[in-house]
Amino acid sequence: MPEHGGNLRDAMRRYGQHDWLDLSTGINPHWYPAPPIAGNAWHRLPETDPALAQAAQAFYGAPRMLAVAGTQAAIQALPRLRPPSRVTVSSPSYAEHAHHWRQHGHAMREVAYSDLDAAVDDSDVVVLCNPNNPTGAQVPAEQLLQWAEKLAARGGWLVVDEAFGDTVSGSVAAHTDRAWSGGGALIVLRSVGKFFGLAGLRLGFVAAPPALLQPLEALLGPWAVSGPAQQVALAALNDTAWQHAMREQLAQQGRRLQALLAQYHIESSGTALFQWWPEPQAEALHEHLAQRGIWVRLFPRAARGIRIGLPPDEAGWRRLEQALQLWSQP
Repeated sequence: MPEHGGNLRDAMRRYGQHDWLDLSTGINPHWYPAPPIAGNAWHRLPETDPALAQAAQAFYGAPRMLAVAGTQAAIQALPRLRPPSRVTVSSPSYAEHAHHWRQHGHAMREVAYSDLDAAVDDSDVVVLCNPNNPTGAQVPAEQLLQWAEKLAARGGWLVVDEAFGDTVSGSVAAHTDRAWSGGGALIVLRSVGKFFGLAGLRLGFVAAPPALLQPLEALLGPWAVSGPAQQVALAALNDTAWQHAMREQLAQQGRRLQALLAQYHIESSGTALFQWWPEPQAEALHEHLAQRGIWVRLFPRAARGIRIGLPPDEAGWRRLEQALQLWSQP
């Protein structure tokens, strides 16, 4: 199983019972305040509430959406809905994409973000995160739609994981209902966990044509999303005042994090929720921070870098700055 951030139990086993500052996920530390759950949500089988899909379609700008138990559920299922295909996944990226396409008999390769344009011509499926996780790089919507058209002309798919897309522009979710000439599909994945800070809900959405959403729903089976998750997400997706204020807050904090890193000669890129940089001493910096109870995401192999999320409060910002000061001292 690929390694992920948020694995604090691993940190505790290795480094002891610190008061951990977990910056390893890129999840909004200022989560949406969940409303009280109706009592029957714990009792009834969780039929899908049509209002949830309508709220998601309005929030994400998509014509049709299927609620799933986190985008992870869709990432695991989509490779099972195609015969063996030539699949290209951007790298570095969210590791679960390559992992599951590789597991289901596809000819899978990973290419750099900068090489995706050339890879479209000899692929049946292209998968990328936009903005990218972990680097924050983005492909313009116009380019994505050109790739989707090329792939669809021969029955191919463009899968765009927009899990971190809520604080940036450039979504292509509005185009997922398009009838492409070759019968292919543009598929967009969206997550409630990142921007709303509700990763524990295990809720995401898939935007795609009906001809793909129907078999995906059948594969995932009934009651895929819990009743409590549906209730909380419905409130969050409809709370435009909270969304607007949070976008402004995250934008400010994202700039603050990038500026803090720059003070210690770290040139980073990312989104409002995280920063990433290639780090020649990635393992040593990860160890330095972990020894001080700060858990960040280490990418030790091809990407060789560090991804770091937002501290939740001023105490967290001070801890991070103090650790960076110590790291930068000769």
